[in-house]
Amino acid sequence: MSEADLDRVLEIGESLPEAPHWKASAYVAAMNPLQIPRRIALVAVERESDALAGFLVAGMVAAEAALETIAVAAEAQRRGVGGRLLRALLEELRAEQVTELILEVRASNRAALGFYRAQGFKETGRRPRYYADPEEDAVLMGLNLA
Repeated sequence: MSEADLDRVLEIGESLPEAPHWKASAYVAAMNPLQIPRRIALVAVERESDALAGFLVAGMVAAEAALETIAVAAEAQRRGVGGRLLRALLEELRAEQVTELILEVRASNRAALGFYRAQGFKETGRRPRYYADPEEDAVLMGLNLA
């Protein structure tokens, strides 16, 4: 991800009700290599059109990483963009010797839960009433990278 990507990243994030609606400053901070915790911010580009189709941000602390956000433009969903983003992240995390990737997802987000399970994530717990508007549990998931 670069600053040139920000307008499209914000557009995608705002267009998806299930995506966190971060401000531009949060993405700028995620791209800063001196930021603590260190983050990885990636974008996916459509092969045919060269258009930015999705993005993700993950934070790293020691040997653990947390997937903070992943979003794919509605018109690019179900085309493998999310999988490509996740595979690129896993490659970077393994190079950094990260051994576990964790995340949380709304309990009602069946598409995301199915995607993460298909990628090998396992449910590790729940956070009752973690999300607001609407209030909802978070499903905690993890993927062992070792």
